[in-house]
Amino acid sequence: MYDNICKFIAEEFSTDLATWLVGKPITLTELSPKELSLEPIRVDSLILRESENLVLHAEFQTKPDADIPFRMADYRLRVYRRFPQK
Repeated sequence: MYDNICKFIAEEFSTDLATWLVGKPITLTELSPKELSLEPIRVDSLILRESENLVLHAEFQTKPDADIPFRMADYRLRVYRRFPQK
């Protein structure tokens, strides 16, 4: 339930959330899909935001997961492949 609320907030109030997370106002230009290229991976709540020099990735977890550091590293590599200039 909580991750759905977090996803809703991120989608509906994306500029406010990104500004709060980054600590300064940013202009968001794109809400990316929940799937990244290569071998598609499905995630519970992967949200990508793109501005001029930033890709903000927010992942919401309601339970501890020992694999999360590895998943986050994989996401980061996939984001880099998709947005190499960032």
